[in-house]
Amino acid sequence: MLDSEEPLICSARGCRAPAVHALRWNNPKLHPPERRKTWLACDTHLTSLGDFLRARDFLREVEPVPSA
Repeated sequence: MLDSEEPLICSARGCRAPAVHALRWNNPKLHPPERRKTWLACDTHLTSLGDFLRARDFLREVEPVPSA
């Protein structure tokens, strides 16, 4: 899913904190149901990023980011 040697960083604009949550989402008008895109979130931005996706009915699941 998120295999990388680079540190995983929060997707919130301007945030450089390590990501601890993976918000898995899709836009049903553009993506087939099984397609998932991923935003990463630190604890601070989990709520704001999740609320943004929920308001559009895009959020499908939230998973922990695997530790290295």
